[in-house]
Amino acid sequence: MIIDSPATYGRPYPRHVARLQGLVTKLHILVYRLSRGRFGATLLGMPMLLLTTWGRRTGRLRTAPLLYLPVDNLLILVASNGGARQHPTWWFNLQAKPRALVQIGPARGRVRARAATPEEHSRFWPLLLQLYPPYARYQERTNREIPLVVLHPIDTQLRHYRPTRYKRL
Repeated sequence: MIIDSPATYGRPYPRHVARLQGLVTKLHILVYRLSRGRFGATLLGMPMLLLTTWGRRTGRLRTAPLLYLPVDNLLILVASNGGARQHPTWWFNLQAKPRALVQIGPARGRVRARAATPEEHSRFWPLLLQLYPPYARYQERTNREIPLVVLHPIDTQLRHYRPTRYKRL
């Protein structure tokens, strides 16, 4: 189980920004799925996956497009929520049920999620900052430590799939 206390400092997004972000997210998911991962698997050169979790209250499937870092046979996610006061919804969903579904390009499969250990956080955070420097600004915006999530692929198809650009990581 992933455990972390909510933060008390940070700027939530204005309502109009949140609405726009919601529309862009829905469009991204739609394009990603309809193209079977040919479009949307990278965004501005960064690798993107679709994470589908079960809602902790509703039990309904919830999908989010997320930047990820492929390392060895692991997928590393950042629960930044843009530096907002609390963690993203998918983080809480993974706390309640650490099994999830992932799509990376055309590959789909099941994963098991867990919070990164402090050693893993120290190892992966600098790599994530190289991939997406604004994460440092997000961390400055909030007093909560932005958690990292380690996804362990269960299905072989996911375990061996890596976009060509990221095979060396």
